[in-house]
Amino acid sequence: MKKFKALMLSIIMIGLLFSCQNEELANESIEAIEPTKEQLLKLSSLGVNTEKVSIKTIKNLDGSTEDYFVNDTDLAIPIEGLMDLEGLETMNDGTKQYRTNNLISSGNRTIDVLGYTGGGGNGLSNTARAGLQRAVNNFNNLNSSLNLRLTFGTNYQAADLVVYVRSDLGSGGLAGFPSNGRNYKWARIGPNVDDLGVGYSTHVIAHEMGHCVGLRHTDWFSRVCNNGQNEGQGSDGAIHIPGTPTGIDITSLMISCPVPGTNPRNYTGSFNANDARALEYLY
Repeated sequence: MKKFKALMLSIIMIGLLFSCQNEELANESIEAIEPTKEQLLKLSSLGVNTEKVSIKTIKNLDGSTEDYFVNDTDLAIPIEGLMDLEGLETMNDGTKQYRTNNLISSGNRTIDVLGYTGGGGNGLSNTARAGLQRAVNNFNNLNSSLNLRLTFGTNYQAADLVVYVRSDLGSGGLAGFPSNGRNYKWARIGPNVDDLGVGYSTHVIAHEMGHCVGLRHTDWFSRVCNNGQNEGQGSDGAIHIPGTPTGIDITSLMISCPVPGTNPRNYTGSFNANDARALEYLY
């Protein structure tokens, strides 16, 4: 079992955004009340940029609804349990590293992944299915303790991680961080992802799955889109994995959005050496 030192706010996701057998999903997100001052202070202490935070009620694939904080990225934070989440803790090991208690525990690293094939506009296309297969292969080819087992179908109740389509996401995705020692369950992609081919589908799906197992955006401090937005880092600075760059790595799978000037059709969805090093360090 490898010791993890998270590169992220992994506080974050108890069970993020992503009907029963009626195979329908209400994709609408209903905006709710504004965050309270106490909630904003707590979010800030957890390392979340609170400049654009709002609250939305989101319906999950299983029909459940939950209220989330969103801040203009592909991650969201559940309101329930917010005040019990832990912040970043300094590691006194000679390097400026940090940890949280919200990555995947050693007993939960065999992950049953489901590519959802049901109706209601939520099922994966053939292109997305091929991308998911490639993404799973990329994870399993790492020298890590993660073991992803892929099936396709509609039994999302039995799966640990479900990849499906959500109509309001365009060519992007939406996911969350682990909680309670388990990966985040829902990795959603937009209906336009497969328009850009298998490589781009692999990229988006693997990126969202990366969040589900605990990876943060590698350009969190100055997003390559959104005018260099800083996503927030916590009071002690950013969480950095040893052996990986401290600057922006534009070839990383975990870059926050397509790099300006690049063609998404040329994306392969493969981990670069730094992505692989980070995951192997964590797990």
